[in-house]
Amino acid sequence: MTHATALQILLLLAFALTLIGCAAPQDADPSEWTQFRGGPTHTGVQGFAHPIDQPTSVWTFDTGGIVESTPTVVGDTVYVGTFANNLFALDARTGEERWRFPVGGLLRASPSVWNGLVYFGADDDRFYAVDAETGEQRWSFALGPGGEQSSPAIVDGRVVFGAFDHNVYALDALTGEEYWRYETGGGMLSSPAVADGIVLIGSIDQKLHAIDLATGEARWTYETDAITFSSPAVIDNLVIIGSDDHAVHAVRLSDGAFVWKTTFGERVFSSPAIMDGIAYVGSYDGDLYALRVTDGMIVWSADLGGPVLGSPAVTNDTIYVGSSDGHLYALHRSDGSVHWRHEVGDRVWSSPTIRGDWIWFGSHTGSVEALRDGSSQ
Repeated sequence: MTHATALQILLLLAFALTLIGCAAPQDADPSEWTQFRGGPTHTGVQGFAHPIDQPTSVWTFDTGGIVESTPTVVGDTVYVGTFANNLFALDARTGEERWRFPVGGLLRASPSVWNGLVYFGADDDRFYAVDAETGEQRWSFALGPGGEQSSPAIVDGRVVFGAFDHNVYALDALTGEEYWRYETGGGMLSSPAVADGIVLIGSIDQKLHAIDLATGEARWTYETDAITFSSPAVIDNLVIIGSDDHAVHAVRLSDGAFVWKTTFGERVFSSPAIMDGIAYVGSYDGDLYALRVTDGMIVWSADLGGPVLGSPAVTNDTIYVGSSDGHLYALHRSDGSVHWRHEVGDRVWSSPTIRGDWIWFGSHTGSVEALRDGSSQ
């Protein structure tokens, strides 16, 4: 090989790497929490977090309305919705408001961030995309009556979500153009998970729907015994979801075949988190449960003093989850024992977002709060 040929090859490789870098989405950092439950499979796992042994409140921000939305954290910005009809962008370290985007209805669902845009729906029957830096609207999409409280998933340049007009939508994430809509028999508070080209979402019609991401055609449906507000999580070929029939269901991703069902004493609104073969999910009965994903056997349960509607976030050793008893809990993942609990003052239905040694979450106090390990400051 001549020196000239070698140089040409090196230049071509450098050019290819430049193209790859330019094509990478702005949220490519795996430590960031860009969508509900951390990503499209909704496992709720953050392996890049550090132990938090001494939780210290760094800041609180009063939004003026109940916060059930889970904060999305990208770069140094927290994005969160509120019942005060605004989407807020806050400085992740100081809580300082950067901008707010007003809408005509409450925001319960969690926003998603991709390629410099923030995506979310509201109870004003519209779905929005706004600039992540400035808060300026890029586009909006009109929905049928009933509003939108389903946190969007973004996969392959498509943003997918459910609405109370009984439709699941897939839109072009850059333009808002509709690719397809899929009609269920009821509205959806459940947020879609996406795996292997399949969109999975629960509905008030008492079914878990599996939809082809590319075409919008039904792959399969699975019937529960009650309405399903819980959002599914996917691990390998298994889909796990809670239901108002007091149970957690597991079905095969490929065909929707029944695998197992575990029944509790009350409804399951919480969405499961999954790590190392264990699914963690809360219940209205006030417990957080650890279930073996192979057969649904209860490994342990932890009493959190009030209904658990939020979804847990999981790190290597710790589970973080809110409770209706007005606390955010940190539990040991091995046995569910309480590591610490942080008093908030009202119900915590927002799911916590974790990164590094920070935790961000909202509550019915109307505030978003940031905690950090005291030993790190």
